[in-house]
Amino acid sequence: MPTFIDMTRSDLVTALADKFSQLTQRDTEFAVKTILEAMSDALARGHRIEIRGFGSFSINRRPPRLGRNPRSGAQVTIPEKLVPHFKPGKALRESVDAQVPPTEPATR
Repeated sequence: MPTFIDMTRSDLVTALADKFSQLTQRDTEFAVKTILEAMSDALARGHRIEIRGFGSFSINRRPPRLGRNPRSGAQVTIPEKLVPHFKPGKALRESVDAQVPPTEPATR
């Protein structure tokens, strides 16, 4: 069964700093922070972000609906929500698919 390893923001900074020795850890941390903030700001303004070969980020609208309070069973109105959505690009899908053995399902 394949082993899944989480990558945190600090892991990303460390990996980039190791790969690009001309950048200090501090510069790399600033670059990652700036990129993520720019992406967050763009999504908050309703913009779509497309990174060719990687994927695209967009905002999906979840319409208002009726739900139930699990404790009392009473109906509750759940308001509309805007949620971020990621759609992987073809190159990323193929790269990930090539890493998973076809005989074993990829479960976490």
